[in-house]
Amino acid sequence: MPPPADIVKVAIEWPGAFPKLMEIDQLANFCFYFSNPPQNRNDIKNGSILRLTTSPYQTAVQLHERIQSSSMDAKLEALKDLASASRDITFAQEFINLDGISLLTQMVESGTDFGDLLSFTLTAFVELMDHGIVSWDTFSVAFIKKIASYVNKSAMDTAVLQRSLAILESMVLNSQDLYHKVAQEITIGQLIPHLQGTDQDIQTYTIAVINALFLKAPEEKRQVREPPKTYLMLIYCVFSFLSFLLSPPEMAHILAQKQLRSIILGNVIRSTTPINDEMAHQLYVLQVLTFNLLEDRMMTKMDPQDQAQRDIIFELRRIAFDVECEPNNSGSIEKRKSMYTRDYKKLGFINHVNPAVDFTQIPPGMLALDNMLYFARHHQDAYIRIVLENSSREDKHECPFGRSSIELTKMLCEILKVGELPSENCHDFHPMFFTHDRSFEEFFCISIQLLNKTWKEMRATSEDFNKVMQVVREQIMRALTLKPNSLDQFKSRLQNLSYTEILKIRQSERMNQEDFQSRPILELREKIQPEIMELIKQQRLNRLCEGTCFRKISSRRRQDKFWYCRLSPNHKVLHYGDLEESPQGEVPHDSLQDKLPVADIKAVITGKDCPHMKEKGALKQNKEVLELAFSVLYESDEYLNFIAPDKHEYCVWTDGLNALLGKEMTSDYTKSDMDTLLSMEMKLRLLDLENIQIPEAPPPIPKEPSNYDFVYDCN
Repeated sequence: MPPPADIVKVAIEWPGAFPKLMEIDQLANFCFYFSNPPQNRNDIKNGSILRLTTSPYQTAVQLHERIQSSSMDAKLEALKDLASASRDITFAQEFINLDGISLLTQMVESGTDFGDLLSFTLTAFVELMDHGIVSWDTFSVAFIKKIASYVNKSAMDTAVLQRSLAILESMVLNSQDLYHKVAQEITIGQLIPHLQGTDQDIQTYTIAVINALFLKAPEEKRQVREPPKTYLMLIYCVFSFLSFLLSPPEMAHILAQKQLRSIILGNVIRSTTPINDEMAHQLYVLQVLTFNLLEDRMMTKMDPQDQAQRDIIFELRRIAFDVECEPNNSGSIEKRKSMYTRDYKKLGFINHVNPAVDFTQIPPGMLALDNMLYFARHHQDAYIRIVLENSSREDKHECPFGRSSIELTKMLCEILKVGELPSENCHDFHPMFFTHDRSFEEFFCISIQLLNKTWKEMRATSEDFNKVMQVVREQIMRALTLKPNSLDQFKSRLQNLSYTEILKIRQSERMNQEDFQSRPILELREKIQPEIMELIKQQRLNRLCEGTCFRKISSRRRQDKFWYCRLSPNHKVLHYGDLEESPQGEVPHDSLQDKLPVADIKAVITGKDCPHMKEKGALKQNKEVLELAFSVLYESDEYLNFIAPDKHEYCVWTDGLNALLGKEMTSDYTKSDMDTLLSMEMKLRLLDLENIQIPEAPPPIPKEPSNYDFVYDCN
């Protein structure tokens, strides 16, 4: 009888052995799996274990049948196996080819499963969809409604809720059509409670859904076209994309009732549970998307002919100088224009005649004027003080408030990346922006006062404007790096970053930078290094002259016997001898019986190469003893064996002995001393060059003069 057509015999051949016939089933009913799968073929090690199992196709067929079992226990076990197997893309392809996704969606839509059955069904669905084989656009409204219902329920199994949120996030991010369907099913009132729980995974997925909806919302839904005064609170802006579901009064009522900002701040950011990377990323995305609402104002030019916008500038003038609105018939037009020009100059605008022109630059556009007006209204005393103290100066050191505000707003937009899409791998969010209803405006108010303070500390003039802005940017960035939890804490951190402190930090960092590789610095280091090495050498030899007490260790047992060794003051002889007990101070030369001339020393041996580490029983010594052992070879085969009391003494003696032999000192202790002393010496020598730019190359040699008649003739 001929063998089955599906069974073939093939020969497996490997070097040094005869080929071996093996029967292979061409239907691929079985396959081999690695017990510990390697990342690639180069990672396969000798002795790797292969496990014989059914092929992905056979497994997919079996699970497709088992998950339709009428037995609840059998169905649950099948769904557990399916959730685990779906992580493998080969299996996923086979299961999807059997129309497995449709089967899972039907099971969800039926609504008959709950608890663990539903949890593992959704888990398998998420794992299968993560491979990107099936388009998200294929799902029905009924399926979306069912998933959304799990999110909208007040009491739902945690695992089901987590996977439902993950599915909704993926739907929104992968399909614009599904975005509209999901947005119609999810309400603000049902999303908020998920942020108030203690489960950080649920909080993370909830914010992820919010971010996804906000990111994919149509442009007209995301932009806030009205002035910033309509920003009821930071999180109100985040949820503004859902405003089409509710009327503005209803929206404001829900937001005020739920206190969204306090919920995110109290239940998420200030939770006792450390924020994981995924949560940090979602909060970062939330922060970026929120500040992106400012982009519309940032990119809007001011119309110099718009009277409503010009009235804002008049308001700034009125608050600063307490000017009553003049009647139309008071004074001539020329007189009033002259008065306006004088006041606008005091306010620090570039265009004194028509300040509206200053706001035609984008960025920052109208956003700068919004910030100035907020500062003037909400921090009136600080605003008046800054304007008046600079407008009354006669020494050309006045800080122009108008120009500074415009450039500062532009800088803050750059720092917060207003208008840019969130980075996929960034986790850099700032808790302080979640602590105030008008966080960006307050951020500006703190920063403009910092700018004025730094301007005075630098005794700057208009020519130093860019330098001041660079220092202010550095102050803000360094304060943000400390991750203040509130705007008050941010302001406090800035108090410790004065201009003087920034100079000290710059100097310290410049001295400690490993990549500070300018040619003059490298040449100076090379010149100083031999001097420092000689200083270290003298220190080591002086320590050898003081001597050290060493412990004797027997190969059979530890004994409390000691011996002492020290170098003679002329560095020519090692004096050593046994002691009855550990000395309290230095041991004089005359009490040490034995001598070893330095001229007779052939080499210094360390570690396991030492003869007393090779003796019988040495293997019983611990690693610490091995690292402290060294020997001195003299004459032909004689040794003086040492075991240092600690690592410090080991480095001192090996360095000192190598220095006596004219060899290099290579211990870690020497490297540490070299780095410390060299850094200190470099700082001392460069102290007089503080804030002076060191050129990368020496200045060019000038051409020779046409004659040398100017040289004095000694004859």
